[in-house]
Amino acid sequence: MNMLTKLRPFVRTFLEEANNMFEMYIYTMGERSYALQMASSLDPEKVYFRSGVIAKDDSTQKHQKGLDVVLGQESAVLILDDTESVWAKHKENLILMERYHFFASSCRQFGFNCKSLSEFKSDETETEGALASVLKVLKQIHSMFFDSDPGADLADRDVRQVLKTVRRSVLNGCTVVFSRVFPTRFQAENHHLWKMAEQLGAICLTEVDPSVTHVVSTDTGTEKSCWALQEKKFLVHPQWIEATNYFWQKQPEDKFPVSQPKSQ
Repeated sequence: MNMLTKLRPFVRTFLEEANNMFEMYIYTMGERSYALQMASSLDPEKVYFRSGVIAKDDSTQKHQKGLDVVLGQESAVLILDDTESVWAKHKENLILMERYHFFASSCRQFGFNCKSLSEFKSDETETEGALASVLKVLKQIHSMFFDSDPGADLADRDVRQVLKTVRRSVLNGCTVVFSRVFPTRFQAENHHLWKMAEQLGAICLTEVDPSVTHVVSTDTGTEKSCWALQEKKFLVHPQWIEATNYFWQKQPEDKFPVSQPKSQ
């Protein structure tokens, strides 16, 4: 296999600091030869992934990843992955990562009709990129897991509950209404953005009232969007929720404006 690989900014610092807190595995749906090559690129001195490299053929279920091949109780395992669907049985352990689309071929592979970072001659920043953001979350979770109740038995603690608590704090205090974001007659409560907002601690409503802090829309002309502008509430694009979910921190609303339709 001939492949050009670009390591994500901050990865060296991330691995060094994460190694002080966690026992780390590489787990990929790729072939073992690919996995070992990536491990060599990421960890040439064999310092960080002593616990093992898990490849496609090691999984016990086809097209799925499982913690049954990891040495450790599920209540003490965190997963970083950019694909949620492969962890059907372990979503409560998962921290979903934003994909790193440095090359144009990566954008095409995942169906994104946009320029890649390389085409922009740009890259993620060391201090504010995805790895730096998730490292802060990992440190917070690690601290809460071990230090929140020094007298309690570690065997009784569950990192999945800590993960939920940290996630719910991100949009705590926000009340969100969606406007023309979901398909007609779609049950709003079942949409992934509604669920995502609730997991982040927001209260989601179907109608506006004085408690609403954010209206999420792609159209400034809807009744609810006009209400938000009139009442000086935040009017944001749905990408605001997705970005907040990836960075585990409420994103500046002014970076996710709702553009007026071209016909207006």
